[in-house]
Amino acid sequence: MSETKKIRDRWLTIRLNEDEYSTVEGFYNNTTSNSLSEYARDLLLRKPIIVTYRNASADAFLSDMSQLKNELNAIGNNYNQAVKRLHTLDKIPEIKIWLMLNEPTKDAFMKKTDEIKSLMIQLYERWSQK
Repeated sequence: MSETKKIRDRWLTIRLNEDEYSTVEGFYNNTTSNSLSEYARDLLLRKPIIVTYRNASADAFLSDMSQLKNELNAIGNNYNQAVKRLHTLDKIPEIKIWLMLNEPTKDAFMKKTDEIKSLMIQLYERWSQK
């Protein structure tokens, strides 16, 4: 036996200013409701509303880590190419020049590694206090 669908033939019209509408829309965007009408109906009829929750500190951390990962990949690729070039060198002066030219790459890699370590420590301290 199928449940008959009730037709919604009554209108409830409300007027909001721009700030009020933005606030309501912000609340709606944080829910799993399919439409603003569904959200408003559930709210007015005091039905449960499922709100999505995002951890802002974790989002910021993941964004920073993603950027650092991409930078580390680029530095690692450059360093890998430089090491391959080192294997083709057969004279001592060329090796010394290579070492001098690739010192900034090594420094950049170490700096990014220290950044990751610092961010991991900050995240651990922030989450361990809760």
